[in-house]
Order: sequence, then C-alpha cells, then structure tokens
Amino acid sequence: MSRVSVDLDLCTGHGRCYSLAPEVFDSDDVGHCVVLVEDVSGELEEQAGVGEKNCPERAITLSR
Repeated sequence: MSRVSVDLDLCTGHGRCYSLAPEVFDSDDVGHCVVLVEDVSGELEEQAGVGEKNCPERAITLSR
C-alpha cells in the first residue's frame, strides 16, 4: 500500500494526473490536483504511479 500526496505549491494544473488516473485524482475549481484516495493499493496504486510519473512539476509523491 502507498500513500498519495500532492504539493499544491508545485501543482500548476496541467491535468495529466486526473486525466490518466481519474479514480485517484480530480481537479479543484481552477484545475489543480485534488487527491480522492490517499491510501492506495493494487490497481489504484498503479494509476497513482502513472499520475506521479506524468506530472511535469513532480508535485505528486507516492510514499511506499
């Protein structure tokens, strides 16, 4: 199991995370990342990893 976190000071709202992993991430009113599920495992952990790897600002962190 991993824990998902987002550094909101780094997030600029590209939207890759919630486009690629909509079960883990969503957007707020201005397009910045919102974590829907903080503790992930299995398929959700894989999706969160895709979101983490595709974040241009490296604002998403998975703590394993």
